[in-house]
Amino acid sequence: MSSTMFSTVSKLRTGYAPEDVDALFERARREYEGAEKTGLDAAAIHRAAFGFKRGGYAFTEVDAALDRLESAFVAKERTQYVAQHGQQAWMALLAERARTLYGRLSRPAGEKFAPGRRGQWSYDADDVDALCARLVSYFDRGEPITSTEIREAKFRRRRGRDGYAEGPVDAFFTRAIEVLLGVE
Repeated sequence: MSSTMFSTVSKLRTGYAPEDVDALFERARREYEGAEKTGLDAAAIHRAAFGFKRGGYAFTEVDAALDRLESAFVAKERTQYVAQHGQQAWMALLAERARTLYGRLSRPAGEKFAPGRRGQWSYDADDVDALCARLVSYFDRGEPITSTEIREAKFRRRRGRDGYAEGPVDAFFTRAIEVLLGVE
């Protein structure tokens, strides 16, 4: 049975499988409310993937709800951590997480990530490097950037070694989103 949280696309189009989406959001509700320890956290929500189904839920609505859910879980984690260890400890934890990003950020342009593999799609290195430069400006000079900006960043596609391998880039920016959510 599908929820009424999300619109469905026409039967001729593909959307997310409603049963997969509903199961995750129900699990998240139980975890967030403390009714059950499901092992779900902000990182797991960020990595959530669903099957596809004709007439399924609209991608954009579900993706936007996942972003809000991830933010809510980070806010709850922050509140609990601060209550137990203090605000200064939370900021120290975030600073440590941010330091894990700096190794790549300090690499030269065009060399921040491994090149893509032959015959596979990769991300345009200039686009990725530009977003990395914005992160450096944020960390070094306090120039504004938000988790939403990183989450919504679009990179042009390249073939193979003409760009950066997608997996490492995605993992890096997932970590950057975690850090930014922790201070937003």
